[in-house]
Amino acid sequence: MQDFLFYTELGLDHVLDVNAYDHILFLLALVIPFTFKNWVKVLWLATVFTVTHCLSLGLSAFGIVTVDVSLIEFLIPVTILLTALYNILKLRTSIEEKSMAWHMIATAFFGLVHGFGFSNYFKMLVAELDEKVSPLIGFALGIEISQVVIVLIVLFLTFVFQSVFKVKRALFVMVASIIVILITIPLLYDTFPW
Repeated sequence: MQDFLFYTELGLDHVLDVNAYDHILFLLALVIPFTFKNWVKVLWLATVFTVTHCLSLGLSAFGIVTVDVSLIEFLIPVTILLTALYNILKLRTSIEEKSMAWHMIATAFFGLVHGFGFSNYFKMLVAELDEKVSPLIGFALGIEISQVVIVLIVLFLTFVFQSVFKVKRALFVMVASIIVILITIPLLYDTFPW
Protein backbone atom coordinates (compact mmCIF):
# COMPACT_ATOMS: atom_id res chain seq x y z
CA MET A 1 0.00 0.00 0.00
CA GLN A 2 2.88 2.34 0.77
CA ASP A 3 4.27 1.85 -2.76
CA PHE A 4 0.83 2.56 -4.23
CA LEU A 5 0.64 5.83 -2.28
CA PHE A 6 4.19 6.71 -3.37
CA TYR A 7 3.22 6.35 -7.04
CA THR A 8 -0.06 8.23 -6.48
CA GLU A 9 1.93 11.10 -5.00
CA LEU A 10 4.37 10.85 -7.92
CA GLY A 11 1.42 11.22 -10.32
CA LEU A 12 0.19 14.26 -8.41
CA ASP A 13 3.66 15.82 -8.48
CA HIS A 14 4.10 14.98 -12.17
CA VAL A 15 1.15 17.17 -13.14
CA LEU A 16 1.32 19.86 -10.46
CA ASP A 17 5.07 20.50 -10.65
CA VAL A 18 5.40 24.15 -11.72
CA ASN A 19 8.88 23.44 -13.11
CA ALA A 20 7.37 20.91 -15.52
CA TYR A 21 4.46 23.10 -16.51
CA ASP A 22 3.83 21.52 -19.92
CA HIS A 23 1.12 19.29 -18.45
CA ILE A 24 -0.64 22.26 -16.87
CA LEU A 25 -0.34 24.23 -20.12
CA PHE A 26 -1.91 21.39 -22.10
CA LEU A 27 -4.82 21.11 -19.66
CA LEU A 28 -5.26 24.86 -19.71
CA ALA A 29 -5.42 24.85 -23.52
CA LEU A 30 -7.83 21.92 -23.43
CA VAL A 31 -10.25 23.48 -20.92
CA ILE A 32 -10.20 27.17 -22.01
CA PRO A 33 -13.23 26.94 -24.36
CA PHE A 34 -15.46 25.20 -21.80
CA THR A 35 -17.57 26.39 -18.86
CA PHE A 36 -19.03 24.70 -15.78
CA LYS A 37 -22.05 23.87 -17.93
CA ASN A 38 -19.77 21.42 -19.77
CA TRP A 39 -17.90 20.06 -16.74
CA VAL A 40 -18.83 16.42 -17.45
CA LYS A 41 -17.42 16.62 -21.00
CA VAL A 42 -14.25 18.24 -19.71
CA LEU A 43 -13.73 15.60 -17.02
CA TRP A 44 -14.19 12.91 -19.68
CA LEU A 45 -11.46 14.60 -21.73
CA ALA A 46 -9.16 14.67 -18.69
CA THR A 47 -9.87 10.98 -18.04
CA VAL A 48 -9.16 10.05 -21.67
CA PHE A 49 -5.87 11.93 -21.35
CA THR A 50 -5.01 10.06 -18.13
CA VAL A 51 -5.82 6.64 -19.60
CA THR A 52 -3.78 7.15 -22.75
CA HIS A 53 -0.95 8.82 -20.81
CA CYS A 54 -0.73 5.74 -18.58
CA LEU A 55 -1.15 3.40 -21.54
CA SER A 56 2.03 4.78 -23.11
CA LEU A 57 3.78 4.55 -19.74
CA GLY A 58 2.71 0.91 -19.47
CA LEU A 59 3.80 0.09 -23.01
CA SER A 60 7.18 1.58 -22.21
CA ALA A 61 7.53 0.06 -18.72
CA PHE A 62 6.85 -3.43 -20.08
CA GLY A 63 9.26 -2.88 -22.96
CA ILE A 64 6.60 -3.19 -25.64
CA VAL A 65 7.26 0.22 -27.23
CA THR A 66 10.40 2.34 -27.28
CA VAL A 67 10.35 5.88 -28.60
CA ASP A 68 12.84 8.57 -29.52
CA VAL A 69 12.85 10.83 -26.46
CA SER A 70 14.01 13.95 -28.35
CA LEU A 71 11.12 13.63 -30.79
CA ILE A 72 8.61 13.16 -27.96
CA GLU A 73 10.02 16.14 -26.04
CA PHE A 74 9.39 18.25 -29.15
CA LEU A 75 5.91 16.79 -29.78
CA ILE A 76 4.72 17.72 -26.28
CA PRO A 77 4.77 21.49 -26.92
CA VAL A 78 3.40 20.81 -30.42
CA THR A 79 0.31 19.23 -28.81
CA ILE A 80 -0.12 22.30 -26.61
CA LEU A 81 0.27 24.65 -29.57
CA LEU A 82 -2.20 22.69 -31.72
CA THR A 83 -4.80 22.63 -28.94
CA ALA A 84 -4.52 26.40 -28.38
CA LEU A 85 -4.67 27.08 -32.14
CA TYR A 86 -7.75 24.87 -32.43
CA ASN A 87 -9.43 27.00 -29.74
CA ILE A 88 -8.79 30.13 -31.79
CA LEU A 89 -9.89 28.57 -35.09
CA LYS A 90 -13.14 27.36 -33.54
CA LEU A 91 -14.07 30.62 -31.78
CA ARG A 92 -17.23 31.12 -33.80
CA THR A 93 -18.46 27.62 -32.99
CA SER A 94 -20.40 27.12 -29.77
CA ILE A 95 -19.29 24.43 -27.35
CA GLU A 96 -22.39 22.40 -28.11
CA GLU A 97 -21.60 22.41 -31.83
CA LYS A 98 -17.98 21.36 -31.41
CA SER A 99 -17.22 17.79 -32.18
CA MET A 100 -16.44 16.01 -28.91
CA ALA A 101 -15.31 13.05 -31.03
CA TRP A 102 -12.45 15.17 -32.43
CA HIS A 103 -11.62 16.38 -28.93
CA MET A 104 -11.56 12.81 -27.60
CA ILE A 105 -9.36 11.48 -30.42
CA ALA A 106 -6.93 14.41 -30.24
CA THR A 107 -6.79 14.23 -26.44
CA ALA A 108 -6.14 10.48 -26.58
CA PHE A 109 -3.29 10.95 -29.06
CA PHE A 110 -1.84 13.83 -27.06
CA GLY A 111 -2.08 11.71 -23.88
CA LEU A 112 0.01 9.02 -25.56
CA VAL A 113 2.63 11.60 -26.54
CA HIS A 114 2.79 13.11 -23.05
CA GLY A 115 3.02 9.65 -21.47
CA PHE A 116 5.96 8.68 -23.63
CA GLY A 117 7.63 11.92 -22.50
CA PHE A 118 7.70 10.63 -18.92
CA SER A 119 8.18 6.97 -19.81
CA ASN A 120 11.97 6.70 -19.46
CA TYR A 121 11.91 8.07 -15.92
CA PHE A 122 8.94 5.88 -14.97
CA LYS A 123 10.56 2.82 -16.56
CA MET A 124 13.69 3.45 -14.48
CA LEU A 125 11.58 3.70 -11.30
CA VAL A 126 9.79 0.39 -11.85
CA ALA A 127 12.67 -1.49 -13.52
CA GLU A 128 13.52 -3.52 -10.41
CA LEU A 129 9.91 -4.20 -9.45
CA ASP A 130 8.36 -7.59 -10.18
CA GLU A 131 4.86 -6.12 -10.24
CA LYS A 132 4.46 -2.99 -12.35
CA VAL A 133 0.67 -2.73 -12.64
CA SER A 134 0.03 -1.41 -9.12
CA PRO A 135 2.55 1.45 -9.46
CA LEU A 136 1.02 2.31 -12.85
CA ILE A 137 -2.50 2.43 -11.37
CA GLY A 138 -1.29 4.53 -8.43
CA PHE A 139 0.43 6.91 -10.82
CA ALA A 140 -2.73 7.13 -12.96
CA LEU A 141 -4.80 7.93 -9.88
CA GLY A 142 -2.41 10.74 -8.94
CA ILE A 143 -2.57 12.13 -12.46
CA GLU A 144 -6.36 11.98 -12.54
CA ILE A 145 -6.76 13.70 -9.15
CA SER A 146 -4.38 16.50 -10.10
CA GLN A 147 -6.03 16.94 -13.50
CA VAL A 148 -9.47 17.23 -11.91
CA VAL A 149 -8.08 19.93 -9.60
CA ILE A 150 -6.61 21.86 -12.56
CA VAL A 151 -9.79 21.46 -14.62
CA LEU A 152 -11.92 22.80 -11.77
CA ILE A 153 -9.56 25.75 -11.23
CA VAL A 154 -9.63 26.64 -14.94
CA LEU A 155 -13.43 26.30 -15.07
CA PHE A 156 -13.68 28.53 -11.98
CA LEU A 157 -11.40 31.16 -13.57
CA THR A 158 -13.45 30.97 -16.76
CA PHE A 159 -16.58 31.58 -14.70
CA VAL A 160 -14.99 34.55 -12.91
CA PHE A 161 -13.81 36.20 -16.14
CA GLN A 162 -16.95 35.51 -18.16
CA SER A 163 -19.66 35.91 -15.50
CA VAL A 164 -18.24 38.26 -12.89
CA PHE A 165 -16.02 40.50 -15.06
CA LYS A 166 -18.33 40.07 -18.09
CA VAL A 167 -15.49 39.23 -20.51
CA LYS A 168 -17.02 37.91 -23.72
CA ARG A 169 -16.38 34.21 -24.32
CA ALA A 170 -14.61 34.79 -27.66
CA LEU A 171 -12.26 37.39 -26.16
CA PHE A 172 -11.49 35.18 -23.17
CA VAL A 173 -10.74 32.12 -25.33
CA MET A 174 -8.66 34.19 -27.76
CA VAL A 175 -6.53 35.92 -25.11
CA ALA A 176 -6.06 32.80 -22.96
CA SER A 177 -5.12 30.71 -26.02
CA ILE A 178 -2.64 33.36 -27.20
CA ILE A 179 -1.04 33.41 -23.74
CA VAL A 180 -0.69 29.62 -23.89
CA ILE A 181 0.86 29.88 -27.36
CA LEU A 182 3.33 32.56 -26.23
CA ILE A 183 4.42 30.42 -23.28
CA THR A 184 4.72 27.37 -25.57
CA ILE A 185 6.91 28.95 -28.26
CA PRO A 186 10.12 28.86 -26.15
CA LEU A 187 9.38 25.21 -25.32
CA LEU A 188 9.17 24.45 -29.04
CA TYR A 189 12.46 26.20 -29.66
CA ASP A 190 14.23 24.50 -26.72
CA THR A 191 13.06 21.02 -27.70
CA PHE A 192 13.36 21.27 -31.48
CA PRO A 193 15.38 18.20 -32.57
CA TRP A 194 18.17 20.06 -34.40
